[in-house]
Amino acid sequence: MFTLSFSDWTWNNIVIRMIVSLVLGTVIGIDRGAKRRGGGARTTITVCLGACMVMLLEQYLEALYPERLDISRIAAQVISGVGFLGAGSILISRHQIKGLTSAASIWTCACIGLATGIGFIDGAVILTGFWLVGVHLVPYIENRVYKHSRYMTLYIEVESGREITLISRKLKEENCFVDTFVVDKPMARGQCFQIVTTIRIPKGGSKEYFLRALREIKGIESVNEL
Repeated sequence: MFTLSFSDWTWNNIVIRMIVSLVLGTVIGIDRGAKRRGGGARTTITVCLGACMVMLLEQYLEALYPERLDISRIAAQVISGVGFLGAGSILISRHQIKGLTSAASIWTCACIGLATGIGFIDGAVILTGFWLVGVHLVPYIENRVYKHSRYMTLYIEVESGREITLISRKLKEENCFVDTFVVDKPMARGQCFQIVTTIRIPKGGSKEYFLRALREIKGIESVNEL
């Protein structure tokens, strides 16, 4: 049963909400910072406290002008507006998208701040706990599942366009299903062609075998699994 005592408009509750918001924002920020990811403690603390203040402001305005304001209006703007902040932490490097978890963490931190600001501290603490369990436990489950997956995403660098045909032919000979095959041409002379492809290897096939078979093709500079 969730407690409603923190929702009362009292000076003590206001301070408690801000302190809890600070602590929960710090927990999320330190977790991200320890992994050298975007959205460190300073960012998450600022987002969490700012969202908390938004809900405090809404409750204050509702008490000051009863029946004249929609208490959810400003909170809705926070939920949508914080997405622009999260977008700043998303990077695309070598056809890999990085920073999505950091962006989602910032957005979740805003939700926690909103919950804390309105006095729903129980839910904010529980959400933080589930978030920590999710980001630390789920990757282990993912790794176990992915080990048995027959899909591979490969990043390949080749000397010329001739090797692209050889790669396609080799994959067809090995009965691989090609899901995507994207080629980036070199921007300057002397640079390599870059290929990003997602394939599904046949049953009983070994990922190490396919990596080795592609690396043996003449003219291929490198083959790496993403």
